Amino acid sequence: MDLIADIAVQGVQMLLVFLLAPLLTGFIRKVKARLQRRRGPSLLQPYRDLVRLLRKEVVLADNASWLFRAVPYVTFAAIWVAAALVPTFATGLLFNWTADLIVIVALLGTARFFLALAGMDVGTSFGGIGSSREVMIAALAEPAMLMIVFCVALVAGTTHLSTVANYIASTAVGLRVSLGLAMIALVMVALAENARIPIDNPSTHLELTMVHEAMILEYSGRHLALIEYGAQLKLLLYVSLIVCLFYPWGIGVFGAGPVAYLAGAALYLFKITVAGFLLAVFETATAKMRVFRVPQFLGAALMLGLLGTLLLFVSKGL
Repeated sequence: MDLIADIAVQGVQMLLVFLLAPLLTGFIRKVKARLQRRRGPSLLQPYRDLVRLLRKEVVLADNASWLFRAVPYVTFAAIWVAAALVPTFATGLLFNWTADLIVIVALLGTARFFLALAGMDVGTSFGGIGSSREVMIAALAEPAMLMIVFCVALVAGTTHLSTVANYIASTAVGLRVSLGLAMIALVMVALAENARIPIDNPSTHLELTMVHEAMILEYSGRHLALIEYGAQLKLLLYVSLIVCLFYPWGIGVFGAGPVAYLAGAALYLFKITVAGFLLAVFETATAKMRVFRVPQFLGAALMLGLLGTLLLFVSKGL
């Protein structure tokens, strides 16, 4: 009976991130439109867009290989699994033993690797440009992400997400400069990894500046729907990761019961709403930077992560 309950709670976790991802994207678009004094699309517009794409026929280039057709499924599966592993409303769920920061980084790296290959598969100039820019950003973002992982692991003594969340939520941690630096660095990495302003603009198709959109220009129909859904899941994943690592207060503990889980879910919804609002405000007030300035932006994230790690070597209390 306990096993059935555990499977049900884990299923709710997977379904929650699956259903919330388009809603978060719709909420950010709505807030940005309101800040620009426009009515904006409905909150449910991302769901409608996905359904519309799923109904359309898939158009493939003559020279597209099996890899081009397989990549949307591989990337979507990798990102959904990664998003489902991050604790949202409760820690210690059934698949808790695999919820590790290194695993999350590896799954996201796998998705990016295959998407970059697909961008070059057809042989168009835009696909090649998008893939090369994506790999350049990844080469700068992943070292910064690893520094953040080291910093968090030095504080909590583990990279296991449930254990980290429980430890950060305890009173033993307090305010730490190193965690503050790591949080800022993770926000910067999240902006780059999700192709958000100031690194990229998800709503533009300007050939000279686009990164992510250039890789997927050849996709259509259900393939494009899976890639777009994967991008929305990835954004929710990073927001959930920031909440789990730095604001885990109120998260339910394994076995605490339905009331604690419901309270954790309500707090989680509140936290991602605040994060979505702040992201919309930031993107409204910030302009997209030129591509050659991206290394400076991500270099700053790497330095913040490194500084946070070095501070912990100087003093465990920092």
